[in-house]
Amino acid sequence: MVVFTRLLSPALYGAYVLGFSAGSLVQVCLLSWTEASTVRFWAIRQRDGQLSDHFATLYRLWGLSAAAVPLAILVVLALPLGKSLETALIAALVSCLANSVAKLALDKRRAAGETTKVAMLSVFQSAGGFLLGVGLVKLGLGGAAPLLGVGCASLVICLLVLPTEISSMSGGKFTPSFALEYANYGLPVSASLIMATVLSSADRLILGSMLGESVVGAYHAGYALGNRTLEVLFIWLNMAGAPALVAALERGGKAALNAAAKEQASLLILITLPAAVGLILVSRPLVEVMVGPALRADAVRVTPWIAASGWLSGVTTYYLMQAFGLARRTKLLVLTMAIPAVLNIVLNVALIPIFGLEGALQATTASYAVGLAAAWFFGRWACPLPFPIDVLLKVGLASLVMALCVRQIPAIGGFGKLSVKAAVGALVYGALALTFDIGGFRSRAVNLLRKAPETERP
Repeated sequence: MVVFTRLLSPALYGAYVLGFSAGSLVQVCLLSWTEASTVRFWAIRQRDGQLSDHFATLYRLWGLSAAAVPLAILVVLALPLGKSLETALIAALVSCLANSVAKLALDKRRAAGETTKVAMLSVFQSAGGFLLGVGLVKLGLGGAAPLLGVGCASLVICLLVLPTEISSMSGGKFTPSFALEYANYGLPVSASLIMATVLSSADRLILGSMLGESVVGAYHAGYALGNRTLEVLFIWLNMAGAPALVAALERGGKAALNAAAKEQASLLILITLPAAVGLILVSRPLVEVMVGPALRADAVRVTPWIAASGWLSGVTTYYLMQAFGLARRTKLLVLTMAIPAVLNIVLNVALIPIFGLEGALQATTASYAVGLAAAWFFGRWACPLPFPIDVLLKVGLASLVMALCVRQIPAIGGFGKLSVKAAVGALVYGALALTFDIGGFRSRAVNLLRKAPETERP
């Protein structure tokens, strides 16, 4: 947002956004069901000594699904589109193939517990894709440049892991019973992701039709700051957490799953709730640093609401919804996602004409709250996961104390205020969490210190 909105004209940036949305939608519709099955069935196939058949089947299914992408490119070429938009859409569709193969390879390593390797490859994909995108913009590729940058970085990852991927399929064969099992599990996951896309993007479309593009621009800027900042934390925590829950269930049964899930939920709340509260507290100086002057006033109003929505969405997506995958009842997942997605559309249509931008914010936050409740309710039918209310209350109280302290900081504006507020908030919350051992924070810290290698004496 900060870089490409300055390097690209509004029209080219719009082409990039549309290309990104189209590529993401195609990947979700065609390829994500095989990606989801990679993690869920890895522990089972490893236990049964059938990993080579697992990957041989998955990659065959992926190839059959990916065959539809060239057809999508032909459709784009047949449409009466401008050159910049057409180029961006084609770049997105081509890149989504490399992105999906890279995700399959990374998910395989996540399931195997190779989190350090996954983190390094993910950083390369993001940072390398960004830098390549900047370079391609300089070469005049316009809105297609950021998309091709990520696609090229994903292609490099594919080439790096190619020998290992071929080896993992060595001696394996396509197994129809596996394919049917993966389809029954993965296709509803894809449907739920489509619903999630509706939930996260319908508000922009309705805002644009009712209030115009300038309001959508400010909304998107505030949304990106409020949502993506928190999502990075949730993704980081989920990187090792999701495979650990699958392994606990498959190897230790329900008792092991409950213990692992309670620990994961406590850690999730311990880290992300104060982060969301902190984001609300620093929303004004953060927007002043990150967003252009013309959009700041509305973006300041957006960020606090979306920080709350982002926390609700994160807990729902990265914890509660794992129940459906663990139980392999992903059809319930579709119903769970459909409820807030439809509600979001209804509330936006009803509230925006009355309250304007605030109507969209209220609709989004309410929809994510209902989504959390729906995930908890239907998740109890699939695979009940513990939710540590005691940790939530303690973290909420510590976050409140943190907020009261941060509110006392005088308004010095800009980056200075942002830095001071962030530092004070982290110190206050950290001290409270350590003193009262909230969520086992002190115990975790002590254990880490005990495991640290002692310095050798001369």
